[in-house]
Amino acid sequence: MSRSRAALIWRGAFAVVGWAALGLQYGLMISAPPAAALITRTVNFFSFFTILTNLLVALAMTLPVIAAGSRPGRWAASEGIRAGVTMYAVVVGLVYHFLLHATWSPQGWSWVANIALHYVMPAAILIDWLIFTPNGRLRWVDAGRWLAFPLAYGAWTLLHGAISCWYPYWFIDVGRLGLGPALLNFGGLLVFFAIVGLIVVAIERTLGRRDRTAAAA
Repeated sequence: MSRSRAALIWRGAFAVVGWAALGLQYGLMISAPPAAALITRTVNFFSFFTILTNLLVALAMTLPVIAAGSRPGRWAASEGIRAGVTMYAVVVGLVYHFLLHATWSPQGWSWVANIALHYVMPAAILIDWLIFTPNGRLRWVDAGRWLAFPLAYGAWTLLHGAISCWYPYWFIDVGRLGLGPALLNFGGLLVFFAIVGLIVVAIERTLGRRDRTAAAA
């Protein structure tokens, strides 16, 4: 089987898994007690960094399969986009495992969605990036550019929280911690994003040099 064929199969399979997990999590969230307005539940659903990142992962898996020759397909298949999405997904998995895992115990279908969104999809995009994405074209500055997404997310979280008094994660809950500690925690997360981003660039550049050496041999 060719590498391109294997990539299509891998991405197609995990596109299905990703969209199914997102749909399942949305259904569980809007139906969970206590009763709340659908629009409120929907806005809250899209206010989780996990959900937004998994949307990016699902798109990164889907678009190169169904629209490879289109502008969106080329965008999703580009090295910088796939590396950035991989970085976000890895942070999602690590933050969940070390900061959130012990705070709740999902059961049944909620457990299925939780495992898919926090472990399966981050692992899938990481493997995709390591095996199927061309290497050697990233620059160190890309790690800084990737911070735009978490920065925008932080701004939205503060705005939404100030209006609704609802925050998606305990470590950025201004109502519970106060503005200063919440911002300090978020600043620490940004540093973590930057570190993971630099590691991603370092790995990508190392793999690129290896591939160029192998091709020249």
